Amino acid sequence: MQVDRHMTDREMRNIALRLAFDGTNYHGWQSQKGLATVSQKLEEAIAAVVGHPVKLIGCGRTDAGVHAKTYVANFKTSSSIPTERIPYAINTKLPDDISVYEAADVPEGFHAVFSGVRKEYTYLIYQSRTKDPFYSNRAMFYPQKLDVEKMRQAAARFIGKHDFKAFRTVGSNVKTTVRTVFSYDVEEDGEIVALRVSANGFLYNMARTLAGTLVYVSEGKIRPDEIDSIFESGDRRKAGPNLPACGLYMTGVWYDIPVFG
Repeated sequence: MQVDRHMTDREMRNIALRLAFDGTNYHGWQSQKGLATVSQKLEEAIAAVVGHPVKLIGCGRTDAGVHAKTYVANFKTSSSIPTERIPYAINTKLPDDISVYEAADVPEGFHAVFSGVRKEYTYLIYQSRTKDPFYSNRAMFYPQKLDVEKMRQAAARFIGKHDFKAFRTVGSNVKTTVRTVFSYDVEEDGEIVALRVSANGFLYNMARTLAGTLVYVSEGKIRPDEIDSIFESGDRRKAGPNLPACGLYMTGVWYDIPVFG
């Protein structure tokens, strides 16, 4: 499909989308040649609606198998389709495991990544002696009781501005490994333990490594008061494991301007 050549750059709209997806069937967010990804499915659906190819900018490069209950992306379009109709139109072109909830016209300079000031991830652990098929690919199965109180003590030490070098997987170029964690809550509801962390940014696999460190704390492999020394060491080998992707969800994104009503 061709872009309307009579449209100028000034007439291009910047549209932000609030969406959710089950990442089980995808190789992450980012487009990869020959592989099914969330952004690829969305770009194809949006292009079919607006009548021209689009480049979708997502708020984070989620890995294969990671989910999102709240995710934000933006794209430029010359289409005049009313904003309130965009989610419904796109959803008719999407598979059942991706859904757009809301669309908004945003300023030209809005960028789903660089305009962000805070993100939240939640890691779900299903603690039970017996597997539950309804949590398959949606929570990590853990066949024993977690020590939630010890996990809370350790999680409190993550809060603040720290160098999280020891809590990431090497694999992406970043200017600094210093991040600020605003909150880290360990919530228990029956057989589900939710590890909810918000920060001004996350390093590669940081959320899953923090969760793995708390599991090690529960198991007695790391003491809560050892978290500070792990920060100081910068040694990835001293932190906990990178837990499976199936339990991780992006659950919140905040921006420097109001985006959705």
